Amino acid sequence: MNVAIFGGTGYLGSYLVDALIGDGHHPVLLVRPGSDRKVIHPEKCTLIPGDVNNGNGMHEVISQCQSVIYNVGILREFPDKNITFESLQYRGACHAMDIAAELGVERFLLTSANGAKSDGTAYQRTKYQAETHLQTSGLAGTVFRPSVIFGDPRGGMEFATQLCNEIIRIPVPAPFFYQGLLPINAGTFRMSPIHVKDVAEIYVKALVDPEAVGKTYILCGPDVLEWRAIIKTIGHAVGRNKFGLPVSVPAMKVIAGILERFPSFPLTRDQLTMLIEGNTGDSSSVFQAYGIQPTPFNETSLAYLNP
Repeated sequence: MNVAIFGGTGYLGSYLVDALIGDGHHPVLLVRPGSDRKVIHPEKCTLIPGDVNNGNGMHEVISQCQSVIYNVGILREFPDKNITFESLQYRGACHAMDIAAELGVERFLLTSANGAKSDGTAYQRTKYQAETHLQTSGLAGTVFRPSVIFGDPRGGMEFATQLCNEIIRIPVPAPFFYQGLLPINAGTFRMSPIHVKDVAEIYVKALVDPEAVGKTYILCGPDVLEWRAIIKTIGHAVGRNKFGLPVSVPAMKVIAGILERFPSFPLTRDQLTMLIEGNTGDSSSVFQAYGIQPTPFNETSLAYLNP
């Protein structure tokens, strides 16, 4: 099957390409100028130049395929470069869905996010709006809501690598964020990191599963871990015993409000909001249905952090 991928040169996208090829499919990628080098196995893919932001190439990509995966997402906005949640996570997704419906594609898979909701941050809200559009598009769609994804970043940005570089390896205590006046519950918000290969395998199996049509799948790993346990595990994986220091989220948001416009500042106010909300869920039924043994978040599975 020819499968269109939007966001196929990114972190998760590269593993989707791997999994699709491994399952006998042919990926057709929309590739921005200069991003050809990011494509995994370019000799086994069809590459079409274009940009989701302006719609160039989208029709050509989808017209060659029976199914579509829209996997475009960003962690922060840069409006001066037209990199916004609205343009990429909502309008770009809607455009792809409209073209897919017009051309009669068989399946449409959408990467959303665990925690997507109508009244959330701009990131969460645009993900939710894209889900809503898919539900009303008439397409045979499936929505995936991954938690934080970990695994070899292949030179890109990835959850554990970012924490390792920005928190574990620097000579200051790790921030144990907390809400309220007192740091009673500092660092106790929880996450369920899921391995990137597990996510990609679920996508590929769902692509040909009629039971997945119309479903929304929360994708979380088998471990429900507090933030401080995640920091400790990453530290141990690289041979460091990291200590933490309580950090007030309201106070940090004041600082972020001043500095978040600079790309070098690691956190935005919205990211802090989503971080403290936590990111967990039970995906055991998905793993069981597709016969996948989920990868634990431990020192062994984080071995890629060691250079």
